[in-house]
Amino acid sequence: MSDQKPIIRTDAPAPEGYEGEGFFATKLSSVIGMARKFSLWPLPFATSCCGIEFMATLNPTYDASRFGMERNSFSPRQADMLMVCGTISKKLGPVLKEVYTQMAEPKWVVAVGACASSGGIFDTYSVLQGIDKIIPVDVYVPGCPPRPEQIIEGVMQVQALAESESIRRRDTPEYQKLLDSYNISN
Repeated sequence: MSDQKPIIRTDAPAPEGYEGEGFFATKLSSVIGMARKFSLWPLPFATSCCGIEFMATLNPTYDASRFGMERNSFSPRQADMLMVCGTISKKLGPVLKEVYTQMAEPKWVVAVGACASSGGIFDTYSVLQGIDKIIPVDVYVPGCPPRPEQIIEGVMQVQALAESESIRRRDTPEYQKLLDSYNISN
């Protein structure tokens, strides 16, 4: 056996639960929330200038990988955070909805920029006036286009949701009612 003593962090508050020298016990939901928070795999759905700003968040200057976004997923079945960046036409709406329904639970949606949030400057018959008309949105990132710092702030808001969300929230009747309002079956 090793004579090394366990390393104990004294600068961080102990999690709620039992504690002692070299161990702590906490709730499974807290551990799962922490794991979800730091392992978000984004699926970029970029159609215009906001997509370029999203790409800038991945470069070394802003380094989105420090938020657990190490791996961009280009398959909806392997992603849990849909980043809709840019203008969505009404013709593209069903494609976006299909991508959303192919994602596994839990999943979060970020509307990046004015166009994804509200149609932006394109108040025309062909542009969807906000993606929340077809899929539920968790976080809105304002701007035309938003700066990478704003996109990172949106990701941090999703991290807070992922950490604090109940493991069983997605099974509740309220969540099913939300999906039914968008005509999405779970």
